[in-house]
Amino acid sequence: MYIILFLFWVILNGKFNLEITLFGLVISAALYWFICKFMNYSMEWEMHVLKAFRGIVSYVFFLAVEIIKANLAVVHVILQFDSEPEPMMAEFTADLKTTTGRVLLANSITLTPGTITVELEDNSYLVHGLEPEYLEGIHESDFVRKIKKLEAQAEREG
Repeated sequence: MYIILFLFWVILNGKFNLEITLFGLVISAALYWFICKFMNYSMEWEMHVLKAFRGIVSYVFFLAVEIIKANLAVVHVILQFDSEPEPMMAEFTADLKTTTGRVLLANSITLTPGTITVELEDNSYLVHGLEPEYLEGIHESDFVRKIKKLEAQAEREG
């Protein structure tokens, strides 16, 4: 975090000389101390995030691919002039352990075109889909499996 703060300082200054470098090192150190002291940030938390970084990047890449595939599916539905979409709602439960995992699943569903998470209560989701096939197997989707894997990794490390 300290290095990120310092790099941010250098980028915002637009110059890199001795005075700016020394001042940036001091300001970054003071800000890092403040974050650790008053915002419950710690080096242990930073190491935890770095260990989980690979899984997070993998999930983000997977989500991006799913968004692209869903975009193409929605374009196909829109360009079918002879038929109309058949929107529907589906309710399902996913046995995710953490609030972060539940919210991540709800947001991933909403970010994917053609589906919107309407309600999330405990482990119960209410999802609106543009077509019925968008909701088939949503309770056991790759999203759920990958988030469970992230949760298990976080549990082992944390």
